[in-house]
Amino acid sequence: MCRVPNHRPFLRRASLALVICPLAAATACERKSVEQVETTAPVPVVIEAAKVDMLRSTISAFGMVAPVPGAELTVVAPAQARIAELPKAEGDAVHEGDVLARFDIPSLSADLAARRASVTQASARVDAARASFSRLSGLQAQGVAAPREVEDAKRAQAEAEADLEQAKSSVDAAVALSDRAVVRARFSGVVVKRFHNPGDLVDPSTSDPVLRVINPTALQAIANVHVVDLARVVIGHAATVFGPGDETGEAAKVLTRPAQVDPASATADVRLAFVHPTQLASGTAIRVEIVGEERPSALVIPAAAVVREEDETFVMVAGADNKAHKYPVAIGLTTPTQNEITSGLKAGDRVIVRGQDGLPEGATVTVVQK
Repeated sequence: MCRVPNHRPFLRRASLALVICPLAAATACERKSVEQVETTAPVPVVIEAAKVDMLRSTISAFGMVAPVPGAELTVVAPAQARIAELPKAEGDAVHEGDVLARFDIPSLSADLAARRASVTQASARVDAARASFSRLSGLQAQGVAAPREVEDAKRAQAEAEADLEQAKSSVDAAVALSDRAVVRARFSGVVVKRFHNPGDLVDPSTSDPVLRVINPTALQAIANVHVVDLARVVIGHAATVFGPGDETGEAAKVLTRPAQVDPASATADVRLAFVHPTQLASGTAIRVEIVGEERPSALVIPAAAVVREEDETFVMVAGADNKAHKYPVAIGLTTPTQNEITSGLKAGDRVIVRGQDGLPEGATVTVVQK
């Protein structure tokens, strides 16, 4: 008996395959449709128009508040001495001419007496030399003294007169040193530091100061500017000085910039004058913003709009067709918040400042508020 093969399983599998394929195709079509919607959906962006405006760069630095030159005095002993009088305490006000310190220097009196004695002796030698020269000159006129004797007498007189001048100079120096035993205030101010007390033995060295006085109304800012930025510092330019916790700052202007810098240092001092009297104390740590270059008519865009990828610099612009377009640009002067555009844009171009990262050319965009 011959048996006919049963093809029903095959037919069932084939039918199932025919059912699955349309489903898979439908699924693929549906996925493609979703991807297409994702790539064509408008991308929300924030824009800002390029504009012509004044652009100022700034130079940032740190520093401190200090007295102006001539408004501070550090008292140092003129020689090794004992402090005889120190009438002012820390925080005391002083007036011009007030005694700040009086030193007891025992050696000064003896030294001054010895120098004055030297002057007396030198004067006597000068008188004797002059008398000898006068006598020999008269004898030479009579033909009694030799010319050589007269020349020797003249030279001896000159040497004696030189010794007398040197002795007088020594006395003047000793008197000046004696005068320095009493130190008086050269200006009105405040004692900000007292390092010693009466009776202390002190050395004539800046490393062993006795007293420091400043004029608290004559202060300036000293900014430690990096040497690479010094060329951008212009005397007379405006600046802002920020004290601790101060977000507003105080107006200042550049007074001086260094004529030379220390090759071993990365910074140099730039002095700034406060426009109005400052409430900051001497020695306060500060932050300074100095106006550098100025462009009165620069084409300006926000710094956030600039995109840099490898060796490309560009911005994305929202066109009138509501699509994003890539514009290569050249950057000029920059600040932390703005960039000057020297080529690639014109005033009024709507640059994208948020949402431009990864945005392809020609993508549809929708402008939203910041």
